[in-house]
Amino acid sequence: MKQEYQDLILEATSAASLQIGGKIQTLWSGYGQIVRVHLQGGERESVVVKHVEFPKDCSDTDLSHQRKVRSYQVETHWYQNYSTNEHCRIPECLAARSFGDEQLMVLEDLDAAGFPGRRTSVREAEIKACLRWLANFHGLFLGSPARALWPVGTYWHLQTRPDELEAMADRKLRAAAPEIDAVLNRCQFKTVVHGDAKLANFCFSEDGTRVAAVDFQYVGGGCGMKDVIYFLGSCLDERECEKRADRYLDFYFSELRGALKERVNFSELENEWRELYSFAWTDFHRFLLGWMPGHHKINRYSRRLTQEVLQKLRQRSDGAKR
Repeated sequence: MKQEYQDLILEATSAASLQIGGKIQTLWSGYGQIVRVHLQGGERESVVVKHVEFPKDCSDTDLSHQRKVRSYQVETHWYQNYSTNEHCRIPECLAARSFGDEQLMVLEDLDAAGFPGRRTSVREAEIKACLRWLANFHGLFLGSPARALWPVGTYWHLQTRPDELEAMADRKLRAAAPEIDAVLNRCQFKTVVHGDAKLANFCFSEDGTRVAAVDFQYVGGGCGMKDVIYFLGSCLDERECEKRADRYLDFYFSELRGALKERVNFSELENEWRELYSFAWTDFHRFLLGWMPGHHKINRYSRRLTQEVLQKLRQRSDGAKR
């Protein structure tokens, strides 16, 4: 690690010295890495450093590259300018700085903060802990403008995925995609969505009852159902979705009601977002069909919801013609 990066870490943590620890993970498409840094002579024993390095051979006209560059700019702004609370915990940002084609984010080590657990499969209590986090997050930012974040949160929304739309073989869904996107974007009750709320981006307490979330590259405005469907799809298979998704949706709305404490007409919000649940799921299904047609998340549950959405759109169109 370059000396100027080490100097930034030492300055941000008031530590006397540091030692670079193990690599936690490589960033998507080789855009850098996340490492743990051990500290001596300060209040913290360690921090996590997200080191972004933009590839030199990427063209400025490369849409995928530009999306990733923008995503790290958004994440840096998020950590520097937004905060949450203990009900939707995120790592504290100690420093963030750009160095030309490289960026450094010095973040609180969530392992040391009491969230050392990572899960590839989850029990009921752990699913509810993540849904509780999402409900409190959405409640906290309900009605807040997504200033300097993505105007439309999530990495798969239609505007950022023209290539995947063009590659789709399902002509009916491809034709309906703009209207599905418009329905989601027209929602009355908007919040800030995490944008990549998969199971892998949640850190668990040892007993699994509390979580913190990381990876805010695609945080932005939108309907909270986008996070909910993406999370459920990341930890439930099609059989479990058919059997348990409705129950988890009930739990989410119960938690959201408590988080909002009568700040809005909750029945209107719940009615709107429940209606948009299938639209959000279909929107992600649309992305997968164009991005990776053989993906395991393309299943009967997704296809059933998609057919329901297409039927609703046909009924709306027929009603408008009468």
